[in-house]
Amino acid sequence: MIFVDHTHLGRTVTGLERITLELFSAEALAPLPVRPLRASGTLGLILAQQVGIPARLAADRRALLIAPGFPPSIPASLFGARVVPYVHDCFLITRPQDLNRRAALYMAPAFRRAVATLPWFLVNSKTTAGELRAFCRPEAEISLYRPTVRDVFAIGAEACARAANARRVEKGGRLDLIALGTIEPRKNLSAAADVVEALRRRHGWDARLHLVGRSGWGGEADRLQQREGVVLHGYTEPERVRELLAEAHVFLSTSHDEGLGLPLLEAQYAGLPVVAPDKAVFREVLGSSGRFVDPADPQAAAAAIDAFVQRPGVFTQAAADAMANVARWNDEARRDRIELIERLRPWA
Repeated sequence: MIFVDHTHLGRTVTGLERITLELFSAEALAPLPVRPLRASGTLGLILAQQVGIPARLAADRRALLIAPGFPPSIPASLFGARVVPYVHDCFLITRPQDLNRRAALYMAPAFRRAVATLPWFLVNSKTTAGELRAFCRPEAEISLYRPTVRDVFAIGAEACARAANARRVEKGGRLDLIALGTIEPRKNLSAAADVVEALRRRHGWDARLHLVGRSGWGGEADRLQQREGVVLHGYTEPERVRELLAEAHVFLSTSHDEGLGLPLLEAQYAGLPVVAPDKAVFREVLGSSGRFVDPADPQAAAAAIDAFVQRPGVFTQAAADAMANVARWNDEARRDRIELIERLRPWA
């Protein structure tokens, strides 16, 4: 039996929850025997992770636990080789300054224990695998299990082509940039606002930064609300996100770092050119389809965007590059799934 920790589900649906549902459901891991373990409320989550899940592992000595959301609890980690975390990133160790209270007090200690003691990990990217290797045991096994990227906003190939053909800019006119995801310190969206300010003041664009996602911790949303050219849309239904992606000219990411950066790939279904930090994970995800800048130098980033959007035929070419990149990524992700199911067969 393969138990999958779903106790963190049932709250807001962020990337963490979506990955759990899409990669670790019974359907995703078919034909393996998968049983999700659920909980209700914060107290239920804590009791399940600290007591309930360890009790199940103790009762069924042939069972394996996969923990794709929260790190496995310290009591669960005592079961060693029968516990496999899915590691999205190493921020719980590497970026303590960006953690909210729950993550710092509850998740980080469990993650440090799991990383230091467990023998097998699943990861979402080669970049995460490389970062994890610095903290885990030298002999630990690290397996890639990348998510396939769906057209979550139901854009469709024809609409993507129409949007790409309709994207035009005229120097001094509107230039719409968009970012998706929770507004919190790690996303470094103040740098994106700095880029937009430079586009407005130094390059003469009527530039707007559209932020689509719920407000997280750290007061970032309140600060960004005061910035010129920044439009906060909050959590938005897929239909409206689809409209905003079609209206945008550039998808902009300025994150300090990411374990994967799934929204960048999802935005490519809209044929958008993606501008991202020049870091390993973004180059891994975007390949040759990405445009890379240094968010710490907003003037240079703005100059690069200004020059890029004025190239003849740039949006049509960007759409073709985007769709080719999504196909490349999904081919690799499908191979990961086949290999993981074979690796898990002894637990069937």
